[in-house]
Amino acid sequence: MRFKHVPRAPTSVERVFECRRAVPLVPDTQDDCCARLMERVGFPDRDEAAKWLTFLRALGLVAEHERGYARTREDVTADALADRFLDGVYLAPAVREAVASADEPLSADAVFESVAEGVPQYERNKYPTNWREVWGDTVGRELDWLALLGELEATDGGRYRVA
Repeated sequence: MRFKHVPRAPTSVERVFECRRAVPLVPDTQDDCCARLMERVGFPDRDEAAKWLTFLRALGLVAEHERGYARTREDVTADALADRFLDGVYLAPAVREAVASADEPLSADAVFESVAEGVPQYERNKYPTNWREVWGDTVGRELDWLALLGELEATDGGRYRVA
């Protein structure tokens, strides 16, 4: 399963592991996990904490259980996160491929245009007047994550190329 939306990329990959450590090893409710993320990591609201909890699931760092969410017990290195991101985040492989197949660095808008047909119809229906804006923002966040994880490189001109 791939997850659709990702939080804004932090300045360091260590933030991912900090968030993971805030999730309990013993399954707990989503509300309690979000409260822990807010308290221990400093997220300003429950929505941001919930977005990160879902994102950690996309990376396989947190699992959903019958009784709630818990962090996984496997050791995961920062180097493994790029592959997990590509495997767990919707459109991420297409976003990376769009940049990789370009002859020159691409802007986030150009990458979005390249992958827009991959946005599911139900998402277009969910945001009928602004799906391009919503998904353009999502693609921009994915580009930033791919750069943070070493798959891409952001240029000074706000464009992306393969690292």
